[in-house]
Amino acid sequence: MGTDGARALLERAGTLTLQTGNLLNWGCLRKKCPATPGEEVRDCIQKTLTEWSSKIGQDLNQEVLEVLECTVAQAIEKINPEERDELKVSAKLFIVGSNSSSIRDAVDLACSALGVAQLDSVIVAPPPVEDGTSLSLEYLQPYWQELENLVQNQKIVAIGTSDLDKTLLEQLYLWAQVKPSSNQVNLASCCVMPPDLTAFAKEFDIQLLTHNDPKELLCEASFQEVLQESIQNTKAHEWIPLWLLRYSVIVKSRGIIKSKGYIMQAKRNAS
Repeated sequence: MGTDGARALLERAGTLTLQTGNLLNWGCLRKKCPATPGEEVRDCIQKTLTEWSSKIGQDLNQEVLEVLECTVAQAIEKINPEERDELKVSAKLFIVGSNSSSIRDAVDLACSALGVAQLDSVIVAPPPVEDGTSLSLEYLQPYWQELENLVQNQKIVAIGTSDLDKTLLEQLYLWAQVKPSSNQVNLASCCVMPPDLTAFAKEFDIQLLTHNDPKELLCEASFQEVLQESIQNTKAHEWIPLWLLRYSVIVKSRGIIKSKGYIMQAKRNAS
């Protein structure tokens, strides 16, 4: 049945949730080192879709579902509760085509996938703004409030930001009830940390981290292209990615990555 079955399910579903599971369990990705974070995401989504669609009709019930869960069973790896205290579970969330309310969905799904009650830290990438407008505190506020609610409900321990300059980080810090514990800086845009940002972060105990993620880790066109390549003749143009979450599980005492993966959600916009 394969891709025909997958295509039929996609045409009737309204939401697609995709989980790669632990990428360290994927032998093929270990051998090949993707050149960029964007290439890695595309690769992982494509392999998950291809693997999932090949199993349709074999061990999956052909029930029509509103929310379709696309996973590779053998790669899913929940955390052993006895080991939880020895591990740090971190995530970075990229909002693609949705609003702040999707933050809760993303965190809930990540906790469920990993079998944990809370995430130790979540960094939110700046949500996309329309051309001609720049990122502002007013724009960030609803996203940050959603993260604060999750901290207050003990779903997240610490929350952080990405790519905020000193002015915006200071505005957020002064306004926020739950203060940012970290701010990521893209080293492609500055080889040296800006001195004003470094001084502010030091004064208010904000950890400055580096990253090499592009502004858009997964855009609409890129996701639709991967969907079309993985499941032939599907109406890929109807699917809009809402958000993408990248997580890592690190053994605290040794600093090694035990698990790493992606979770994403897309919605069908049938016209």
